[in-house]
Amino acid sequence: MAFDISVLRVGLILSMLTLIFGISMGVMFGANEDGVKQYISDGVAANPAQHDAKSESKIWRYAQRSHFHATGVAGFALVLVLLTGLTSLSRKLKFSAATLIGVGSFYPMAWLSMFILSLPLGRSGAHHALITELITYLTVGCLSAGILLLMYGLLAAPRVATENVLSGNVV
Repeated sequence: MAFDISVLRVGLILSMLTLIFGISMGVMFGANEDGVKQYISDGVAANPAQHDAKSESKIWRYAQRSHFHATGVAGFALVLVLLTGLTSLSRKLKFSAATLIGVGSFYPMAWLSMFILSLPLGRSGAHHALITELITYLTVGCLSAGILLLMYGLLAAPRVATENVLSGNVV
């Protein structure tokens, strides 16, 4: 079983972009947390009808969740993409699994959407905004499909390959 990284390239790049995004947010928070909190405070003050007493702390938490999820999901996705390369899946299925997992790593953008949209729309409006829901469903669906393909590669594909070798049909 040869390890061919070229079929994993899209998934690796997408996951790395998400990781870079998460790290960048952490750097931004470290360098200018007060500025981010002031941005939130100004946004809440500009749209008082959309907010309550908990809005500032909840919206700040959305920004943090985007950062936390970006670093966590991206790291997790990188490992899954690399693991995909070790399976006996065909090149097409490896590419598909890696790409789906890479797209799935963009899930933290749903939290970023909620952070940005919650200032003018309020927390509920941001949560139910079309872009937030689209990002959520697309990325969770892609990640789930990619993991299922990976699981197939780990569980079913080796059994098929072994059965073919035992029967004399080399794939």
